[in-house]
Amino acid sequence: MLMLSIGDWFSKLKSDFILNFVQDDRYKLILSGLGSTLVITFFAAILGILLGIILALVRSSHDKMIDELRPGFGKGLLKVANFIANIYLTIIRGTPMVVQLLIAYFIIFASSNNGVIVAIIAFGINSGAYVAEIVRSGIMSIDNGQFEAGRSLGFNYIQTMVYIVLPQAFKNILPALANEFIVLLKETSVAGYVAIVDLTKAGDKIRGITFSPFMPLLAVALIYLILVTIFSRLVNILERRLRNNER
Repeated sequence: MLMLSIGDWFSKLKSDFILNFVQDDRYKLILSGLGSTLVITFFAAILGILLGIILALVRSSHDKMIDELRPGFGKGLLKVANFIANIYLTIIRGTPMVVQLLIAYFIIFASSNNGVIVAIIAFGINSGAYVAEIVRSGIMSIDNGQFEAGRSLGFNYIQTMVYIVLPQAFKNILPALANEFIVLLKETSVAGYVAIVDLTKAGDKIRGITFSPFMPLLAVALIYLILVTIFSRLVNILERRLRNNER
C-alpha cells in the first residue's frame, strides 16, 4: 500500500514536471527569466559600485578634511556634496526597493520602453547607497598614518587616496561587497512588478498557465538557492585567500 502511494506520488511529480517545463517548451521561460535576472544583477552591481565609491569618497573626505580646510569655495563645495550624499543615502535606505522601482518605471522613466534598463538603473541606485557605506567604513578603518605617509611621499590627498588608502580599504571590504552582490541578486525578484520577465516572474507565468503552483515556484526557489550557494562559496574562498595573504 505504501509502495503504491509512493509510486503514485512520483508519477504525479513526473507529470507535473512535464506539464510545467517540458510541454510547450515552458522551460525556456525559466532560462529567459534567469538570463534577465543575471543581466540586471551584474550591471546594477557595477553601477552600484561606481556610485558607492563616489559617495564614499565624498563622505569620508568630508569627515577627514572639513576641519582642516580653509574657508572658501572648496570647503563649501565639499559641504554641499556631503549634504547631497546624506540626503541620497537617507532616501534610498529609508524606502523599500520595490517602491523605488515603481517610481523609476512609472514616473521618472515613464517614456522608456526598456524595462531592463530601468531596472538596472533603479537597482544600481539602490545598491549604491549600501555600497557607499561599505566603502566608507573601509576607508575610515585605514589608520591616519597612511595618509601622513602619502603626504610625506609628496602625494596630494587624491593621490594618497587612490594609490595608498583605497587598495587597502578594498582588501578589507571585498567580502562585504560580495555579500552585497548576493543581496542584490535576491532583490531583483521584484522586477516583475514592472512587467520584466525575470526568474520569479517566469515561474509565476508558468503557474498562471498550468494552474500548478508547486513545481514552478519550487524550481524558482531552487535556482535562487543554487545561485546564492555558489556565490556564497566564492565569497568564502575569497575570505580565506585574503586571510592567508595577511600572514
